[in-house]
Amino acid sequence: MYNNKQIWQVSYPIFLSLLAQNLINVTDTAFLGHVGEVELGASAMGGLFYICCFTIAFGFSIGSQIMIARRNGERQYPQVGPVMIQGVLFLFVVAAFMFSFSRFFARDIMQLMISSDTIMEATLEFLDWRIFGFFFSFINVMFRALFIGITRTKILTLNALVMAVTNIILDYLLIFGHAGFPQMGLQGAAVASVIAEAASTLFFLIYTRFTVDTERYGLNRFRSFDFKLLGRVLSISIYTMLQHFISMATFFMFFVVVERLGQKELAVANIVRSIYIVMFIPVNSLSTTTNSFVSNVIGAGQIQQVIPIIRKISRLSFLIMAGFVLVLCSFPRAIISVYTNDPSLIAASIPSLYVIAAAMLLSSVSNIFFNGVSGTGNTRSALAMELVTLFFYCIYLYWIGMIMKMPVQICFTTEFIYYASLLILCFFYLKKANWQNKKI
Repeated sequence: MYNNKQIWQVSYPIFLSLLAQNLINVTDTAFLGHVGEVELGASAMGGLFYICCFTIAFGFSIGSQIMIARRNGERQYPQVGPVMIQGVLFLFVVAAFMFSFSRFFARDIMQLMISSDTIMEATLEFLDWRIFGFFFSFINVMFRALFIGITRTKILTLNALVMAVTNIILDYLLIFGHAGFPQMGLQGAAVASVIAEAASTLFFLIYTRFTVDTERYGLNRFRSFDFKLLGRVLSISIYTMLQHFISMATFFMFFVVVERLGQKELAVANIVRSIYIVMFIPVNSLSTTTNSFVSNVIGAGQIQQVIPIIRKISRLSFLIMAGFVLVLCSFPRAIISVYTNDPSLIAASIPSLYVIAAAMLLSSVSNIFFNGVSGTGNTRSALAMELVTLFFYCIYLYWIGMIMKMPVQICFTTEFIYYASLLILCFFYLKKANWQNKKI
């Protein structure tokens, strides 16, 4: 079974890559928090719309990653490349579709979701530029799937650092108009993010060309669409695509509810969401490692190791998250002040921060178990569990947000409903269901 050192060797590059990657969201929020509440709220709504679209590509890449990891575990290395190439071709077509869809229908969607005309117009200004990122971010997730699937994760750290540094520099230059650059404000944040994602794609291409044994992994032969292979990948990915899209769409609905509570409440939710994303990074990296390890050991015929791996990584995840929560709860004002210098906004954000901190302890175990289920290849079952969980989540959110009009910190207690329900379902599934003989 994998020991802690091996788990860490795979996880820490993913952790660093996610940290750097999420600095895009954190940097945008931090800079725009010093511009104004409208810009902060608009970046939240526009960013969530973008992420909802992005999760379709991310869900496909998770299914591809599971198949790549299985082939890697089976030592069928030449079959890795075709999965990667088909994924890139497919996601480029999806990116073009999502770009066109957003161009034509983003305004109609935002009119339904946002009650404030000021925030709606600012959100559309942000999206005018941000959606160009589809063409780069959709390709980047396939490179991520490749390197995680073959457990060469160190490259992810270097790549994400390139993306993060590019975004930070351009945010500073374009949002505020320094060094002779135009002062673009909210649109500057969107342009900076797109260029950062393009730099990430370029880095992946160069690194793969010069450091990866393309012949060994079957990456040296360009192929047209192989619909049979694509169908096999989609038979796994379609469920993760739906799962991630529905999950993020539900989180988007959370912000729709909060936006109706007021402009300040929306700003608070965006600040706390940004901190939430950073805190979630260690859990996310260990979840990704769980997914890859489970698929690899099943491919190697060592099914009996699946449950012990999930338990071992769960314990490690909880201990790491406990340390993060301790720091967060000890210095809440200092951490929130990174995003805003408004004393009233800082004070309003602290209660929500405490709620999220507690929820993250539960998430540190729940997400490991859930990704363990996905790693077995039983993505249909994972989708079913997600749907059941989100059903209870939405009912609770509607009751406390739309009917009771509770403050934003109470709205954030929906996270407890989500993670507790998911953990219970995953535990019983791994204990009782017949998942051991899934073929992919």
